Amino acid sequence: MRRMPRITQSRVTRRCSRTAVAVAALALLATGCGGTSGEGAGEQGDKGMAIAFDIGGQGDQSFNDAAYAGLEKARAEFGYKGEAVEPKDGESDADKVQRLKQLARQGYDPVVGIGFIYANATKEAAEAYPDTTFGIVDDSTVKAKNVASLVFNEEQGSYLAGVAAAKASKSKSVGFVGGVDVPLIHKFEAGFAQGVKDTDPKVKVITQYLTETAEEGGFSSPDKGKAAAEAQIEKGADVIYQAAGLSGQGVVEAAAKEKKWAIGVDSDQYKQKALGAYKEYILTSATKDVGGAVFALAKSVEDGKPLSGEQRFSLEEGGVGVTESNPKFGEIPGLKAAVDQAKKDIVAGKIKVATTP
Repeated sequence: MRRMPRITQSRVTRRCSRTAVAVAALALLATGCGGTSGEGAGEQGDKGMAIAFDIGGQGDQSFNDAAYAGLEKARAEFGYKGEAVEPKDGESDADKVQRLKQLARQGYDPVVGIGFIYANATKEAAEAYPDTTFGIVDDSTVKAKNVASLVFNEEQGSYLAGVAAAKASKSKSVGFVGGVDVPLIHKFEAGFAQGVKDTDPKVKVITQYLTETAEEGGFSSPDKGKAAAEAQIEKGADVIYQAAGLSGQGVVEAAAKEKKWAIGVDSDQYKQKALGAYKEYILTSATKDVGGAVFALAKSVEDGKPLSGEQRFSLEEGGVGVTESNPKFGEIPGLKAAVDQAKKDIVAGKIKVATTP
């Protein structure tokens, strides 16, 4: 028997509102007063959560796939349809606005933009559909009662990745490959570099960003990631941490080919089937629980108490961290002990992790 979601008074009120709007729209059609339902005219019914993928889309083995796992959990838990929509190549902000509005108009609730590129679209869609809850991952600039900003302390997980890299490096040279040169990815770089230096000041960090803007393919070009990793390996790097979305697959491939360590990002990339051929060389992954955050928003709407405002996920509550799936993680002398101690010190406030390089 399918598990039925919990229905609260506020949830019932919202459903009744949707029904009333839909009935009003049908009445307009019947009297010839309009050819479409118009903004705010959600379909009758309860389709549940919809997510709009970031650049790279489903199958990136990283950020987008983590978000999709949250949607899948909501589908299983609440027994509803749910929807995941892919981005288009070269799309504009107007395309993103239309995508979010269309999902809200179709009756999905909540509607979540996966990535900071949805900031403007979320703001506009939330204004047009005030009775729908919207979420946006990795951005906290949209201020509205019906918007939840799902943000993370990426620098904390990246610090732990830096500790691991410093302990694993034999050449005293490690690399960081960022997908796009933007403040969000600067947090990954800052935490990683600090973790390396705090662990072993003699270890050099080589940094490279793939593009200046997302539109140039920094998050969606494995070939760019591969070329960057190859260049860093030529300069002596024997551990490379990538925060580059789909482009990171190229980094992992290049590192494995040269039998160097790669550090994954967002998801546990050691367990990703698409990267199975290279898993032996994925030392760890700096994770952030995008799926958990997406599910938390879905649950809040089901419970009739939609999350709103900034919702921050840190190391203390498991919102970020590093994985230990690769047995080698526990075999490198001093690595696991150093990471465990760093975790304790960050949570206790003894280590303050920088958010800018």
